[in-house]
Amino acid sequence: MLDRQAYGWSPELQAAFAPYEAEGFSAGRVASEHQHIYTLFTDAGERLARVTGRLRHEAAGRADFPAVGDWVVVSLGAIDDESSTIQAILPRRSKFSRKAAGDKADEQIVAANVDTVFLVMGLDGDWNPRRLERYLTMAFESGAAPVVLLSKADLCEDPEARVREVEAFGAPVRLVSARTGAGVEGLGAWFLPGRTVALLGSSGVGKSTLINHMLGEERLRTRGVRESDDRGRHTTTNRQLLLLPSGALVIDTPGMRELQLWDVGAGVVASFDDIASLAASCRFTDCGHEKEPGCAVAKAVTARELEADRLASWRKLQKELKHVAVLQDQRAQIEEKRRWKVIHKAQRKHKPRP
Repeated sequence: MLDRQAYGWSPELQAAFAPYEAEGFSAGRVASEHQHIYTLFTDAGERLARVTGRLRHEAAGRADFPAVGDWVVVSLGAIDDESSTIQAILPRRSKFSRKAAGDKADEQIVAANVDTVFLVMGLDGDWNPRRLERYLTMAFESGAAPVVLLSKADLCEDPEARVREVEAFGAPVRLVSARTGAGVEGLGAWFLPGRTVALLGSSGVGKSTLINHMLGEERLRTRGVRESDDRGRHTTTNRQLLLLPSGALVIDTPGMRELQLWDVGAGVVASFDDIASLAASCRFTDCGHEKEPGCAVAKAVTARELEADRLASWRKLQKELKHVAVLQDQRAQIEEKRRWKVIHKAQRKHKPRP
C-alpha cells in the first residue's frame, strides 16, 4: 500500500483526486517512462501503465502526457502486466520545462511536482556560467526553488571565486565533491521526508554519483568524463524517481545536450535580477540596453560593474523568447482551429434529421 504522504501527497492533490476516488480509481506517481509505458508507484504497489486512448486523443502536445514526478489517476490492472491505465493527470504544482527539440513549438516537461531543483555544474573543463544562467532562468520559472551545486570542487584551484561569481545569479550556491564526499552532508536540509528534489545538469557533472552517495549504495551506473575535454558520457538514459533512505524523493535526469527556453519571461527577470535592477534607472522604460542614451545598464558595463558577457547572454535570451513567442502563437492558432473542427464535427453528428 502506497503511503501517499511519503511520496509528496498534499491537501490540494487530495481535493483534486476526491471525485476520482469516489468512482473507485487509485492514485499513482510516475516513477519513470519507457516508450509510452510508465512505471507508477500506486496505492496497490508498483505498476506498469499506459495512458488511455481518450487522454492520448485529447492531448494537444507532449506536455499533456504524464511526466516523471506527476501524480495521476489510475485504473489498476494485474501486478504482472501492463493492463493498468492512466485516466488523468492531477494538477502540477511545479514543472521544469524546455522547448522540445526541432522547429515545432512543443513543451517538454523534464520533471513535475518538484520542491527543489539542484542545478549541477562541474568545476572542471566543462565550466560554463552562460549555460548555468540558462538553467537558472528555467528553474526560476518552474515554480521550484533552485539551488546551484558546484561539483568537483576538488578539481578547482579557487572554488570560492566560482561561488562568488555564481552568487550574483540570485540562487543559493553550494560546493560539493561527489568523489570525496565533501559538502554532500550539508545538503540534508533540502532532502526532507516527502520532499522532491530534481538534479539537472549536463553529462559528467556527477548527478548519479551524488544520488548514489545519498542512497548509500551504488544503485545508479556512473562513468567518467573524457580526458580530452572533460565532457561527460551519458549514463542515465531516462528520468527516474527514487525514494532515499531519508524519506526524500529525488529525480535523476539524463544530461541535456540541448536546453531551449520555453515561456520563461518571469524566469529571465529572476535570474538576471542585477540587470533588472540597473534597468530601473534607465532613461527610457523600454530601453533595449543597446545604444540608447541614458542607459544605466550600458553605463554599468563601461564602469565594469556588470560583465559584458552577462549582458550579451541576456540579449541572446531575449531574442530566443521572442522567437518562442512567435512559435507559441502559431501553435495557439492551430489548436483553436482544431478545437472548432471538433465542435463542428460534433454538431454535424447530432444535427436533427429533417
